[in-house]
Amino acid sequence: MNTVLWHVKTKARMLELMADAVLAGVSYDDLPDAPLERARELAGRYRRTLLAHRDGAALVTGTYPAEPNTLRFADRLIDALLDAGADERQAAWTVWTINYFILGLTQEEQAAPDEGDERLARVVKPGTHPALQRVMPHLRQDFDERFTFGLEAILSQIPA
Repeated sequence: MNTVLWHVKTKARMLELMADAVLAGVSYDDLPDAPLERARELAGRYRRTLLAHRDGAALVTGTYPAEPNTLRFADRLIDALLDAGADERQAAWTVWTINYFILGLTQEEQAAPDEGDERLARVVKPGTHPALQRVMPHLRQDFDERFTFGLEAILSQIPA
């Protein structure tokens, strides 16, 4: 422990470095030329990279690593959004939105119990939760479909 503290002075700093190390797993090879397709692919690679690490999203959430791998990813995603026609503010804020969306969804996916759908069906009661009961068939834990839907909702705001 003393050796680690010699090199990394605080727990927060150690978590930042660990979060940045997770992002080292994002590949930038063979990205699509079309800007929005490139943004979709980068977002998907980010999610898959987080999923490849036990509690990867929980580790990255709550850190603020201004480190090489994190900055490289942000730069590539911003570049794709700028190329797609977003102005500087929209590109920056869209990257934040995509990041928060992926971290939240992936954190939920990594923490989801195996019986999540059945458990929800047992506790949602028609008299107490009528709106939830009505949409129950659409609340299943299909994280891939939810990821695609959410990402498309975000990217639909970019003027193509």
